[in-house]
Amino acid sequence: MQTLPKKSVRRLVAGLAFTAAVGIALTGCSSSSTAGSGSSANSNAATATSAKDLGGMDGLVKAANAEGALNVITLPPSWANYGKIIAGFEKKYPKIKITSANPNGSSADEVAAAKSLKGQSTAPDVFDIGTAVLNDNLDLMAKYKVSNWSDIPADFKDADGAWYYDYTGLMSIGYDSSVIKTAPTSVKDLLGSDYKNKVSIKGDPTQANEAASAVYLAALGNGGSADDIQPGIDFFKDLKSKGNFNSTLPTQATVNSGETPVVIQWSYNNLAWGPAAGSAGNPNWKTVVLPGTALGSYYNQAINKDAPHPAAARLWEEYLYTPAVQNLYLASGAYPATLAAMEKAGTVEKDTLKTVGEAPSDFVQLTSDQATKAATLLTAGWAKAVN
Repeated sequence: MQTLPKKSVRRLVAGLAFTAAVGIALTGCSSSSTAGSGSSANSNAATATSAKDLGGMDGLVKAANAEGALNVITLPPSWANYGKIIAGFEKKYPKIKITSANPNGSSADEVAAAKSLKGQSTAPDVFDIGTAVLNDNLDLMAKYKVSNWSDIPADFKDADGAWYYDYTGLMSIGYDSSVIKTAPTSVKDLLGSDYKNKVSIKGDPTQANEAASAVYLAALGNGGSADDIQPGIDFFKDLKSKGNFNSTLPTQATVNSGETPVVIQWSYNNLAWGPAAGSAGNPNWKTVVLPGTALGSYYNQAINKDAPHPAAARLWEEYLYTPAVQNLYLASGAYPATLAAMEKAGTVEKDTLKTVGEAPSDFVQLTSDQATKAATLLTAGWAKAVN
């Protein structure tokens, strides 16, 4: 297990807070109405493993324009700058209408939608998905390599293109400073009487990677490890028994209303709900990455093998891995997968990187095998712990 120095953590949070305040332009997702027909997409797009299979980028754009639609899922506009990213795609490709479904859903919801809507024009075309759920559903993923495939480190992707990392943050605690007067310095602080019915996580840990990561963070803070997350489950059992666990799903609205005054989630999401959101945010919302061992987790991009708009799905992935969009991830406080390559090529926005701080070199991230083992423990023990 690797440890992130306390000084580095403080610098990271301070930098992210500043960047979130000045660098995130949030725009709403597109309507969740039914997308245009994807049935006209040709079979070449559905089996293309690179843009070359469609005659290069010009051919890919032509095929995607002909489809005229793209379905994304579980991408809140404040999450990793996705509001601005979605708006940017529609501006660059005005013939393609994005439908953004279930923005507050989980990785499991993405998979459930792909299965239940298979063969329909409303099925998700692409996934932004946690590792544990991904590992259980690899048969749903199409193989595709973006044009700058070499910019993604070898250990950040499947060799055949079934999935690839997109961004990571650090697990953090967001809190309303008008309610919680002293910032927590340990996850154990959340067991105190000041936190009665106040501590929320982002959904069900057996379904959502971000919620599961809250349990992993609790494990690291209570003698556990990436190989043993049981202390994290035990922590939440204790939190529940003390009356401190709040089962409400936190959103910007519940943070603003005071319904969920403490939220364990990714740093870029906590930061986006505070002053960075302007009048839409909670001006008293603060973010802390706990000292000691930090926890990160890359999310994964993948294409639905049964995507109703297979060309648009592939064009979306090409778009996400351009330096412009990778820099948008960075501006939100999420470190993009191609950051090292962009630094080498000089395409990273240097002012943004300076403000955010260099990506931490030492933090705990569960491996694929560890995530699978953790998911088994959560499936067996989570409901018993908090019900």
